Amino acid sequence: MRSPNSFLLTLTLAILAPSLPASSQTIQDKFFQCITLNSELSIPFSAAFSAPGNASFTPLLQSSAQNFRCLVSTVPKPKLIFTPYTENHVQVGVTCAKDLGILLRVRSGGHDYECLSYISTTADEPFIVLDLSKLRSITVDLTSNSAWAQAGATVGELYYRISQRSKTHGYAAGLCTSLGIGGHITGGAYGTMMRKYGLGADNVVDARIVDASGRILNRASMGEDLFWAIRGGGGASYGIILAWKVKLVLVPETVTVFSVPKTLEQGATKILYKWQQIADKVDEDLFVRVIIRKVQSAGKDDRTVQTLYNAVFLGRSDRLLQVMKQSFPELGLTEKDCTEMSWIQSVLYIGGFPRNAQPEILLQGISLSKSYFKAKSDFIRTPIPEDGLQGLWKKMLEEDIPFIIFNPYGGMMAKIPESEIPFPHRKGVIFMIQYMSIWTDDKPETAAKHVDWIRRLYNYMASYASTFPREAYVNYRDLDLGMNKNRSSFIQANSWGTRYFKDNFNRLVKVKTKVDPGNFFRHEQSIPTLPLMNKGGENSMMH
Repeated sequence: MRSPNSFLLTLTLAILAPSLPASSQTIQDKFFQCITLNSELSIPFSAAFSAPGNASFTPLLQSSAQNFRCLVSTVPKPKLIFTPYTENHVQVGVTCAKDLGILLRVRSGGHDYECLSYISTTADEPFIVLDLSKLRSITVDLTSNSAWAQAGATVGELYYRISQRSKTHGYAAGLCTSLGIGGHITGGAYGTMMRKYGLGADNVVDARIVDASGRILNRASMGEDLFWAIRGGGGASYGIILAWKVKLVLVPETVTVFSVPKTLEQGATKILYKWQQIADKVDEDLFVRVIIRKVQSAGKDDRTVQTLYNAVFLGRSDRLLQVMKQSFPELGLTEKDCTEMSWIQSVLYIGGFPRNAQPEILLQGISLSKSYFKAKSDFIRTPIPEDGLQGLWKKMLEEDIPFIIFNPYGGMMAKIPESEIPFPHRKGVIFMIQYMSIWTDDKPETAAKHVDWIRRLYNYMASYASTFPREAYVNYRDLDLGMNKNRSSFIQANSWGTRYFKDNFNRLVKVKTKVDPGNFFRHEQSIPTLPLMNKGGENSMMH
């Protein structure tokens, strides 16, 4: 039953904006009226809506968008952005969209590489964006070593709130602090402590989700199948994540970081070849990623390739130096390369913030990486030989702003079974590669040039990547791998589903068919429902 305040606000809105004949009502009119009539209103609810033509619309659409490629004028935009203030608003948003036959896109942080949380690749189906940025409360409970974080909170906010309660607790999630925690964990969520504690999704103990019927479910009421699926099975396929309950992990009071660059002229190829031999085998307290980019040659006018060894070690520098001397002396790490700091300071360091930045900057949700870009990913199970790396350097020197990251696996990542959660890239993976091409203007010919380059690079790397399937990371979403062309496209979805999830894809489809048989939550790479069913109720294509 709605409150008296709800009735008064509804009446006021009806007086200020009298109902239009049904035939002349827009999607915005219908959705707004439905929300207004069915919500438990306790705030000025009109502030939660922004339509094209409103002064707030474009700034709000762009507010957390990371990829400017998705904001060019030719890309279909939402008919409305709805920013709920309460969990009930999310429930009603789902119910109203379903009743009105309107597609929902759900955004928590806006980091989706193909922008499927706030745009569409087709103009055929109008949609509304449900933006969770107002739902960002965080509660840390040290007695149970856990924290509840609403979906709109950023990874950085969660780290900060934990650090304010304890200097020896953290959470094993992403390196980029402006990530929305809601969507981040749905894909797996890796970070500097993955080799010690696994993924963010490996350390989730409960969740709150709105399903396709508009119900709020927790782990107990949703059941273990759905709880399994949402932790790594990709975002916006099963419902809307309201909050995650995460398990805190122990961190030392002092950690050590370093960043050591090596150019081609400094022997980068041989050093990187050796890194591949040890990346997944070193002490699990050590995370050393390699950032590869094109830079100016020292004392020359031409460009070269630089490999930057960027690391966080869960311990002091004296033990780190011992580990490096034993496992990776080729890098030549010295004591002056190492900096000791608190774990929360290492979050700022690895996130690329200025050295004098204070932890409070994490509350601002600042993104340091907005640009026009196209990205792809690979998982490597056999070291890339030196001649393969030399071919990679040649490709990089052809591009304007190439950016590649090698992220090490091993440790806990190799100990967790592939089927534990949907994220399957575990034992046998040495490292993951993120490829990126970045550009600086919105011209179609510019985008075409750089997208063509990264596709050619990806083709070149095929002989060095995992096979059958060639694995990919769902949080680095890549529509080149395939798209759903209709409401239920199981066969089409196999092209990308097996790359993201391997054998777990079939189980994800079964869960989807059970919890959302009408395929309400869908997008270009959402988990599909099963197609034709036989008389026994089982799908013949799954056997």
